[in-house]
Amino acid sequence: MAFEGEVWQLLKQEELLGKIVIEEADFPWLHGRFVPTPRFAEVKLWFDESLALVEAEEFEQFDDAYDRIANALSLVAPSGPVAEYLLHIDGDRAWFRWSDEPFEGG
Repeated sequence: MAFEGEVWQLLKQEELLGKIVIEEADFPWLHGRFVPTPRFAEVKLWFDESLALVEAEEFEQFDDAYDRIANALSLVAPSGPVAEYLLHIDGDRAWFRWSDEPFEGG
């Protein structure tokens, strides 16, 4: 697949929080290995909370919790920052979808 092997970055302002090495593309989702930097610890609980809410099917609470991630962090493709994304991180696994335009209703 075209995305396999790409390295995407998770940033907080200009600080690198981690890299995602793409291993699988399953449209519209990309899946890969997450390699955190020590700075990721600052936001790890945000991802833990959002994933727990999804698993509990608490979608309204998820939206509120995920806003913290979307407002504070940036996802950067090899070609540059994306306009909007939905990212889940669980241990060393990450999966996400993205758009060059804001999501509908977002």
